[in-house]
Amino acid sequence: MVDKQAVELCEDSCAGTDTDLSTVKNRMVDEASAAELAEMFKALGDPTRVKLIGALLINELCVHDLCVLLDMGQSAVSHQLRYLRNLRIVKRRKAGKTVYYSLDDAHIEQIFSLTLQHLKHSH
Repeated sequence: MVDKQAVELCEDSCAGTDTDLSTVKNRMVDEASAAELAEMFKALGDPTRVKLIGALLINELCVHDLCVLLDMGQSAVSHQLRYLRNLRIVKRRKAGKTVYYSLDDAHIEQIFSLTLQHLKHSH
């Protein structure tokens, strides 16, 4: 475990590194991208949404299936799905009166899977 104090503070005599900070600054994430990325991680910060994404990682499912799997009401599940859809984490497909949900694209699957692998690796 790294000493948190050591990570946050430089020595009083620290003059910084030899790194060209202007190069780093030019390559940093811009404000709009930073806000979008933070919103994505905020979406993944809710256990219910994580469970929804985890279920959809396995299979495309309708709202009813998700309600049964999560033991939640349709209104609550629909609310979470709408939030995830607005962030382009999930997408929907209508077949008659049934609405099916799936992950929006392979990137979502990769983010989710890599994060799970990271968590298992660090234990």
